Formats: sequence, structure tokens, C-alpha cells
Amino acid sequence: MANILVIDDQRSIRTTLKDILEYENNTVELAENGQEGIDKFKAGNFDVVLTDIKMPEMDGMEVLSKIMAEGSDVPVIMISGHGNIDTAVEAIKKGAYDFIEKPLDLNRLLITVKNAIDKKGLVVETKVLKRKVSKTYEMVGNSEPMAKMRELIEKVAPTDARVLILGANGTGKELVARALHEGSSRANGPFVEVNCAAIPSELIESELFGHEKGAFTSAIKQRIGKFEQANGGTIFLDEIGDMSLAAQAKVLRALQENTITRVGSDKDVKVDVRVLAATNKNLVEEIKANNFREDLYHRLSVIIINVPSLNDRKDDIPLLAEHFLSIVSQEMNVPTKKITPEAIAELQKINWTGNIREFRNVIERLTILSAAEVSAKDVIDYARPIS
Repeated sequence: MANILVIDDQRSIRTTLKDILEYENNTVELAENGQEGIDKFKAGNFDVVLTDIKMPEMDGMEVLSKIMAEGSDVPVIMISGHGNIDTAVEAIKKGAYDFIEKPLDLNRLLITVKNAIDKKGLVVETKVLKRKVSKTYEMVGNSEPMAKMRELIEKVAPTDARVLILGANGTGKELVARALHEGSSRANGPFVEVNCAAIPSELIESELFGHEKGAFTSAIKQRIGKFEQANGGTIFLDEIGDMSLAAQAKVLRALQENTITRVGSDKDVKVDVRVLAATNKNLVEEIKANNFREDLYHRLSVIIINVPSLNDRKDDIPLLAEHFLSIVSQEMNVPTKKITPEAIAELQKINWTGNIREFRNVIERLTILSAAEVSAKDVIDYARPIS
């Protein structure tokens, strides 16, 4: 059942639409002019708006513009007995969901309304999912190291500068990469992550740049690589210190010329990507050991961001504990547990060699094993590694 607002200056049209839509188990509110319609829209919670175009004082196009100005996701269906192609195109360009001519085809009207309701549901669902994803990738902490890192991210994100993210395992290097992407003009483009350490050296080139059908024995069809998938967005090369020298040479060319070549092809493909890279290795030492190309290092490290370890930001542990207690409880569908100040103090005594990843696992363990409240004894009994 949907809540629908009908705006039309003709009583007969309003009555007919109300009867038809209520017969389909919808709730319908009526407005006899544009201003009344806008007032009701602002005061109500509607799933769909149907508005006539030709009305005195405020016409349907102005109604549409005012609804769009509210930043609303409610689909607006335009109705007109004086319609033409130009009017329909203008309405769609302004954000209308659809355009229906009078006399109304009732079947088409009902189908259009149903589709509009479905669209509204999908938009709401997408927003919920985005909020969940955003919370999953949220950087939590107000400590001095985190404040400095956030300030650097805010400066760098709007640019297309390449960034090398350094930090130990589990510190949250991916979160930094995502924050850089979300703060950039490419935020609506793809964010493509590649774990260079997880891909065998003989496959990394195909994974990054794609291949043509028949390029090698198992290449039964053409494949688009990660660089092409990230076109218009950001590619995040995680654990780049583990990439083979041969693949490093190909990445260097892609950075220099903004082109890639699929395996088995001699044709260059232009790509427009921002490159972010991360590693837990000391690349200067890797260069000395001839394991990493110095020219690639200089290409990647226009900006270097060092992600602090959890041991360097223990002031953030109270916030992190609350954050992960909330997330874990939602995942387990159980009430969120409280944690005592004494338990927080015990968590701050621990040497967090696994950083945020280890901390999150400990909070999950405490959620499972502790009573209604996480106590200091729980931390002592369950958080520390078994000796």
C-alpha cells in the first residue's frame, strides 16, 4: 500500500484518480492547485506524486521544480491534456519519473504508479545499504594521530594525486583509500580494489590489464582487467610491495601514459583512473634489495600517508570499542553490550600487534563470551592471547 498525492485543478480528474488508486489499496490525498499540493507534500510522507501540468497560478512544472528542490526521492508523474514531445522531454529533464497524456489510459496509469512505487522502494533500500557500507568503512577516532591523518586526507582527496598509504597489517589502509575516493570528484565512479599479494605472479598481469580470447590456454573469452573496470574512478593496489617486477613495469607504463595493453593484444586502451597504493613493507629497503622499482616508487608516492598503529592511538580505544560493539551486535542480532571503564583500561594495556583487525576480533569474542556487560575480568580472561 502506498501513500499518493494527486494534484489537479479538475475535480472530476481528482475524484476519478482517487477512486482508482484507492481501489488498488493505496491511500490518496488530493490537492486542487499547485500551492496546496506543495504544502501537503511538505507536511506529508508520500510515495508517489501525480500532478497535472496545466493549472492556474502554479503549474505542474513549477510544482515539479519545487519538489526536486526539496532533494526528495519521491517519483513525480506528470499528467497533461495538452502534452507534446517537447513538454514531456522538459519534464523528464527536470526530474519527472514519467509523463502521461489525458485522456488517461488507466492500465498504463496503474502500471506507471506501481513501477514508481517499486523505484521508491529500491532507492530507500539503496540508501540503507549505503549507510551500512559507510558505517563498515568508517574511520573511528579523535586522537591526535587520527586528526592529523584526516586533515591530510581532506587536503589530498579532491585532487587526482597518486597516494602511497603505508602502515602495518590491520591498521586500516583500505579505509584511508576509500576515504580518499569518497572525498574526490570520482566518488560516483568505481572503486576497484586489487590485493596484489593474493594473485599469483603469473596471473597478475591478466588481472590488472585483462586479456584477449586465446591469449593463453585457459583464456576462453576476452576479459576486462581491473584498470579498465576502474575507468573514471579509483584503483586501489593493496600490498603493492608484493607485486612482481614484471607487473611493476606494466603498472609504471600505465601510470606514465594512461594506457594499458591487454595480454595477447597489441592495441593500446586509454584509461582514466586515479591510482592509490598501499603496503606494509619498507619500499626504500625493497628498492635496495632490487625487489621494487625505484621509478615506480616515485610515481606512486606523490603523497605518502602513514596510518598510525593502534598502539600509537590508544586514546581511541573507548570509541573503537563502542563502535565495534554496535556493529558486532547488529551482525549477531543481539542487544548491544555495555563495556565498563575498567574493561576499557584493560584493553588499553594490551600490545595490539594486529592493530584494528585484531581489536575488532577481540570485541567480537567479548560479545560472545561475556555476560550482559563486558567487565575488566572478561578482558583479562578472553582478550589476551593464550600463553
